Amino acid sequence: MKDSDGMIELKPKALLKLQDKQNERDHRELRIDKVGVRGLRFPIQIRDKAHVTQNTIATIGMYVDLPKEFKGTHMSRFIEVLNAHGNMVHVENITDILHAMQRKLHAATAHLEMEFPFFLSKKAPVTRMEGLMDYTARFDATACGKEIDFVLTVIVGVTTLCPCSKAISQYGAHNQRGNVTVQIRSKRAIWIEDLIALVEGAASSELYSLLKRQDEKAVTERAYENPVFVEDLVRNVALRLNAHSDVTWYKVEAENYESIHNHNAYASIEKG
Repeated sequence: MKDSDGMIELKPKALLKLQDKQNERDHRELRIDKVGVRGLRFPIQIRDKAHVTQNTIATIGMYVDLPKEFKGTHMSRFIEVLNAHGNMVHVENITDILHAMQRKLHAATAHLEMEFPFFLSKKAPVTRMEGLMDYTARFDATACGKEIDFVLTVIVGVTTLCPCSKAISQYGAHNQRGNVTVQIRSKRAIWIEDLIALVEGAASSELYSLLKRQDEKAVTERAYENPVFVEDLVRNVALRLNAHSDVTWYKVEAENYESIHNHNAYASIEKG
């Protein structure tokens, strides 16, 4: 059949009713705690302490619980929920996204995880030359009914210098770069920058992206004057978190990539 312009008009076929395997009953009587999608990369916006919006890319996981009577969940609906909040996910939308997942997938609980690079401009200690430092930040949010649980994680690179090596050596001490991972729950939102600064102040020295010769001398001498074991590092961070009135729970992990050993040094403290 042709239309008024002489073009062939194709009539859409009636949509077939496709079988929905996910909604079939499962007879194994086993509830699934978390099912969904992970490894999804998506643009997000983060508001930093200077009230500047950072555009970054998050690796996202989205999950719900699955009652024992259902065979599977509808994976496409997770993406529908995410896309429904626009091309850019704002951190302030996390609660809305969780509740939308609960409604869309008929779930009692919903989980959202976002891991992303976070950038700070840092000045070198002597020359004050600026360079960008990248950190890893992560949000883990869960909605159980109307209750929201939120965990903020930051991974901060630091320098540590070995107290034992300094005590026994005549010509210096071995030092290494390490990572401190801090997870917190808090009464009120805590800025990512503040958590990073708390960690960096607990190490032998913080890291920089840009150092001139005078800066390198200052950083090296600062580390030498502030030796810390990996045990000291987690304790120093924990003491600072203990003094923070808004922090209700934390876990601190430190891993040093040893410069003279063929292994890493590790310590952990959890409270709350």
